[in-house]
Amino acid sequence: MPSQITNYQCPACTGPLHFSSKTGRMDCEYCGSSFTVNEIEALYKDKNDKAEEAFHAAAQSGREEEITDGLAADWDLAGAGSSWGDEGFGMKAYNCPSCGAQLICDETTAATSCPYCANPTIVPGQFSGALMPDLIVPFKLDKEAAKAALREHFRGKKLLPKAFSEENHLDEVKGVYVPFWLFDTDVDADMSFNASRVRTWSDRNYRYTETRYYRLYRNGSVRFECVPVDSSTKMPDEVMESLEPFDTAQAVPFRKAYLSGYLADRYDVSAKQSVARANERVKQSTIQAFSSTTGGYTGVTSANSNIRLYNGRAHYALLPVWILNTSWRGKNYQFAMNGQTGKFVGDLPTDKGAYWRYRLIYGGIVAAAAFALQMLLGLM
Repeated sequence: MPSQITNYQCPACTGPLHFSSKTGRMDCEYCGSSFTVNEIEALYKDKNDKAEEAFHAAAQSGREEEITDGLAADWDLAGAGSSWGDEGFGMKAYNCPSCGAQLICDETTAATSCPYCANPTIVPGQFSGALMPDLIVPFKLDKEAAKAALREHFRGKKLLPKAFSEENHLDEVKGVYVPFWLFDTDVDADMSFNASRVRTWSDRNYRYTETRYYRLYRNGSVRFECVPVDSSTKMPDEVMESLEPFDTAQAVPFRKAYLSGYLADRYDVSAKQSVARANERVKQSTIQAFSSTTGGYTGVTSANSNIRLYNGRAHYALLPVWILNTSWRGKNYQFAMNGQTGKFVGDLPTDKGAYWRYRLIYGGIVAAAAFALQMLLGLM
């Protein structure tokens, strides 16, 4: 692997660590934490090992066999991805020695830091693509739109510290194509539900409640196309699923030119490894679709289901995401925006003082309402 330069981050606040010649320790200038060299080396050993393993795995030939050998019987995965061929010429590869991310881009794009962990040092490597994507959803929104969305994300957040909006520093905005497996399948399903219908009425002396119980049966077929499963461990699944939906109807055949000015993450979760997640997403969507036909009852619960998938196949695709790394008072904050639709996600700090003030105000309102209701009932 190329020589690595790792910028160590403080385990307490993620700020940069520097070696102090006076103390002989790794000190954080933001939060004042101090660690021995052995402690930090041990902490980063696992990260560096993963980065090296990922680099060597990408350099090995025959990576395509991971997609075609030992396939699950219900899915045809052999057609997902293809050889890079001429599209691979002029491509560059970067490897992050901190988190192990492997990024590719065209020869005109320079990568100065990792969009996932914000490590400012990433090591150039020799490009050797695993599989070329079948499809790509091009970016529709630019960097300025991502910056504007970040400002809008701060607006109206009553529990957000005021200083955060004013002092938060936008360190970097990166456009990244995140790798996905898109699954198509047909589904046959038989489902049963327990349902109830409640009717109430009253006379001058009593109030009556009648509950009737039913068993509902549903069966039918559903077609799913482009069910997405994130194939990068660097991008948390919950973040990517929060950015959905992507309009895959606008996907086009992959061409290297779409990468100009952007980075693309290489998949590190195979199609075969993603099948379980695809099955679960299809199952839950099927249950929701069938449950939507059971209206008109007071309550409905699923009793039994038999869901069968067939004609399954997968595609390898790149989906557009803007990643925004910011810092405030020694801590790093990461946000993400769907580069096609503008949907924005990211966690924000909470002003604890404002939180407790709202809790007290809300509690007071609830207590006053309860007291008023009690007094009203006492007068009746």
